[in-house]
Amino acid sequence: MNARTWLETLVGFDTTSRNSNLALIETVRDWLKGQGVDAWLAHNPERTKANLFATLPAQDGNQQGGIVLSGHTDVVPVDGQDWSTDPFKLVEKDGLLYGRGACDMKGFIAGSLALVPEFLAMPRKKPIHLAFSYDEEVGCAGAPYMLADLLERGIRPEGCVVGEPTGMQVVVAHKGINLFRCKVHGKAAHSSLTPRGCNAIEYAARLICRIRDLADSFKANGPYDQFYDVPFSTMTTNQIRGGIAVNTIPELCEFTYEFRNLPGMQPDEIQAEVEKYVRDELLPRMKAEFDGASIEIETGAAAPALEASEEAAITQLVRALTEDRTTRKVAYGTEAGLFQGIGIPTVVCGPGHIEQAHKPDEYVALDQMASCETFLRRLGQSL
Repeated sequence: MNARTWLETLVGFDTTSRNSNLALIETVRDWLKGQGVDAWLAHNPERTKANLFATLPAQDGNQQGGIVLSGHTDVVPVDGQDWSTDPFKLVEKDGLLYGRGACDMKGFIAGSLALVPEFLAMPRKKPIHLAFSYDEEVGCAGAPYMLADLLERGIRPEGCVVGEPTGMQVVVAHKGINLFRCKVHGKAAHSSLTPRGCNAIEYAARLICRIRDLADSFKANGPYDQFYDVPFSTMTTNQIRGGIAVNTIPELCEFTYEFRNLPGMQPDEIQAEVEKYVRDELLPRMKAEFDGASIEIETGAAAPALEASEEAAITQLVRALTEDRTTRKVAYGTEAGLFQGIGIPTVVCGPGHIEQAHKPDEYVALDQMASCETFLRRLGQSL
């Protein structure tokens, strides 16, 4: 199967994060088995989704060291988007391949799988590993299960390429992503009897304003990294829900917020500022009105920041293969920081452009797919 055929197959599976990805994963696993490659799966606790990891050994059978080719199999929803074509049927038009996930990031997975027969035939001294995850789009929730198994199995790759869409240019750093859900519990009352209630929305608003104050502080005071399009850490509240009627003091208000931290800034220290304000200022004021008031903050998904070393072998190799020496850092997150976190030096490089991702009529260009295959072939030959 060539890369286009693989992409058509992969796009045909609706692997929106809320769905299972097992049909896709099992198709890949079975095909690899037919190539003589045994893959292992790392499931979620419910066993409705799975990561896949496979090793194409070196010519002498060695499975240690080598390079990981990493991609996520899940995609974002198409709900409410105005697509010109069926998003789960690959359509080619004017040199572009349209379909959900074509760009982000089934194109890289397709290119990697298409090269497997060539990889197996190469007289490589080092292995190539395939790592395909689930639930990246909802906070990199799946990959940690795979990486835990990787450590337990004693597999120690020397480097990793995460094939997120970068236009086949090298990305050496990205911000961390940290998501939180907050529930503010007050006391309901008729709005004509305001002092008898404790307004959850109003206190949630105070906390949201505190989060904005922290965001403004990052913007005004840094730290800064001018290689990013947004050169400072950011915080933002993105969803809120509360109240049941126009004449009822709301008992509950829920909202979600996130921050995207520059590498080097500690997420725990940022979150500690939020929790200190809740503990020392906001909650005492609430309890003065209603002793049963409470504020819950639940940690959601988190993806660590990435800062690749320019001296790392994988960075130098990918730069040499792409002939790209420009320093690029991005605000969006990937699973690269997770690989780096367990001691596998990692860079990001893959076909397509992030501007095409997550939109209706998502696409990857044929020339990007060709460039990806050329890169992967040269990578295999370098091993």
